[in-house]
Amino acid sequence: MQTKKLFSLLLVMILSTLPGFAQDQIEMADLMRSNGKIYVVVAVAATVMLGLIIYLISIDRKVSSIEKKLKK
Repeated sequence: MQTKKLFSLLLVMILSTLPGFAQDQIEMADLMRSNGKIYVVVAVAATVMLGLIIYLISIDRKVSSIEKKLKK
C-alpha cells in the first residue's frame, strides 16, 4: 500500500512540472530545419534505431537456439 502512495505522489509531481518545461519556440530545431540538417539528424537516429532492433533480433535468435540445445 505504501508503494502505491509513493508512486502516485511521484507521478503527480512529475506531471505537475511538465508544463513548466514547455517552450513556445525551439531555436535549435528552427535553425536545423531552415538549413535542412534536421533530415540528417532524423536519418542518423533512424539508422541507429534500426541497427539496435536488428542487433536485438539477432541476439534473440541466438539465445533461442542455445535454449533449444540446452533442452535436448
